[in-house]
Amino acid sequence: MKFRRRKRPPENLNLTALIDVLFLLLIFVMASTTFTRESRLKVELPEADGSAQQEKSENTIEILVDKEGGYAVNGNLLVNRKIDTIIAALEQVSGADHSKPIIIIADAEAPHRSVVTVMDAAGRLGFDKLNISTQEPQEQQD
Repeated sequence: MKFRRRKRPPENLNLTALIDVLFLLLIFVMASTTFTRESRLKVELPEADGSAQQEKSENTIEILVDKEGGYAVNGNLLVNRKIDTIIAALEQVSGADHSKPIIIIADAEAPHRSVVTVMDAAGRLGFDKLNISTQEPQEQQD
């Protein structure tokens, strides 16, 4: 007895659908990824014992941060607490010279966010000489 053989269809793998899915995944990943530009500041912290004191010169920029998070640049109080206002004040005071040192004088109870905002504004403008002012610890009396 002779059996007839059935013809088998050729064994091909259709990759078109798989490639389409991979391209869609690639587009999705690229569209959903956020790219951030990190900026790094060199921060020089003076010693708290008072031995490392820096004299204020004419080209030093002082930024004061008060207890409530308000700002003053070289003694001029800023109208609000937005980073754009700080950037505009730094540009005006520096005169586009970003090599000037900045001294941050923050109240001991100032919010950490306010100090970081000042550091971020300085970093965006390209200032790389940043100091944080401290004072000598006071002895407690019994």
